[in-house]
Amino acid sequence: MDEETPADDAVQPLTTDTVFGAPCWVSLLAHDLDAAQGFYGRVLGWTFRKGRLGEGFSVALSDGMPVAGIGAHASTARMAVTWTPYFAVGDADVTAARIRERSGTVAVGPLSLAGGRGALAADRDGAVFGIWAGRLFAGWDVWHKDAPAWVRLRTRNAFDAAIFYGEVLEWACDRPGCCDVGYEEDEVVLRSGGHVVARLSSGGVGVRPRWQVYFPVPDVEARVRAALDHGGQETARQDTPYGPEVTVRDPDGGLFTLTSDVPRR
Repeated sequence: MDEETPADDAVQPLTTDTVFGAPCWVSLLAHDLDAAQGFYGRVLGWTFRKGRLGEGFSVALSDGMPVAGIGAHASTARMAVTWTPYFAVGDADVTAARIRERSGTVAVGPLSLAGGRGALAADRDGAVFGIWAGRLFAGWDVWHKDAPAWVRLRTRNAFDAAIFYGEVLEWACDRPGCCDVGYEEDEVVLRSGGHVVARLSSGGVGVRPRWQVYFPVPDVEARVRAALDHGGQETARQDTPYGPEVTVRDPDGGLFTLTSDVPRR
């Protein structure tokens, strides 16, 4: 798999067998590992340590806790630089079969790695996501309101997409620990343990479906200035009751969004 996965450095016993359906990891596929580490270290204050998948991989840390993975294989894999969310599942092989049965694509895996099995896939509209079955990183237990990131699917029809993901990831099922699905202001809202962990938004026919990763920070504007100072570009801005949400393109082309951490405080 071309991504750092949560199993490589898991430090707690919580697994996807009991907590499933919600985002459990995010990773960046980049061109240059050193350049990516330099940018995100300056913008988000991350430090890094070597991952266990080889020289081209690292794990990003915030206050010593794993928050994301970076893999520098976008060029060799002929893939765009992008942030990708992984979702917790009970069985990667069963989930991969569900994806294929519903006209999605499984591009890589499922593969066995230390601590579990994972795969990289795309939904039937082309939005890329990953699945992971196994141990979870501390800080990424999906019931925790302070998870390092949350995600939003921007797609043509959020309600159609919710049916696909609901069937694939077992949203709103009868099993203990599954995610709840609601609807707010024309968005599908996914909650785990009462906390919002994902949103699905309709964008019309012209939108290119993709998952967008949001990083909560104490001072959005300061982080945006740091991004601009180090080669990033602001591509979109939206005001919310808690402050601005600003989408940034890193120097390599990867998009991510900075959002206020006021709701969790």
